[in-house]
Amino acid sequence: MSYNSSSIGSGSRTTRRTFEFGRTHVVRPKGKHQATIVWLHGLGDKGSSWSQLLETLPLPNIKWICPTAPTRPVAIFGGYPCTAWFDVGDLSEDGPDDLEGLDASAAHVANLLSTEPADITLGIGGFSMGAATALYSATCRILGQYGNGNSYSINLSAVVGLSGWLPCSRTLKSRMDGSHDAARHAASLPILLCHGLGDDVVAYKHGERSAQVLSSVGFRNLTFRTYNGLGHYTVPEETDAVCNWLTAMLGLEGSRS
Repeated sequence: MSYNSSSIGSGSRTTRRTFEFGRTHVVRPKGKHQATIVWLHGLGDKGSSWSQLLETLPLPNIKWICPTAPTRPVAIFGGYPCTAWFDVGDLSEDGPDDLEGLDASAAHVANLLSTEPADITLGIGGFSMGAATALYSATCRILGQYGNGNSYSINLSAVVGLSGWLPCSRTLKSRMDGSHDAARHAASLPILLCHGLGDDVVAYKHGERSAQVLSSVGFRNLTFRTYNGLGHYTVPEETDAVCNWLTAMLGLEGSRS
């Protein structure tokens, strides 16, 4: 599926990029369908890598949708193309924000969730750059709009970020100031963030800082879990925590093995 970002742009006449998203992999629920979660892979990866892992989790009531990011030139690799949800020069909140790419990926995720039945709870999760995109989507949800000002209408019930960071963290507080709706939505949206102290790709301090920023602007239902010795990957202890958290936050039936 492709997105021409002019369709979600501000209406300016400048040249817009077109994003060609890759293959989407779906893991069907083994039990009663209660929730659908879009899970986003990391830089240079693809949706199938995570669909294989998610299929093994004891969460029979969740439908997992695992899209694949567009292949694009990435600044951190000197412009070499690879799958990426947005362009990035630094895997942290310190680098410049590619709003156009972030909006296009958030819109792609929202589109995937928009066709789910009305009685299904919706969530977004991800790893590394995928976690960053999930957190960006969370800010779009509570603000009610994308970075370009267009309306964001997906009602998220849970957001999970593993080994990631918060894009646009420097401007989030100013964008939220004066909006009672944003503060109310932020207070009620459950977020789980997990980060390893041994992460040498997205340093632990960036995950910790992202959690601090989110808490400071009113995300009161936020859990930040630290894993000693964990690098830039996931382990069963972490995925068990994700399963338990999702079961509790989404009120899932029969999800514990």
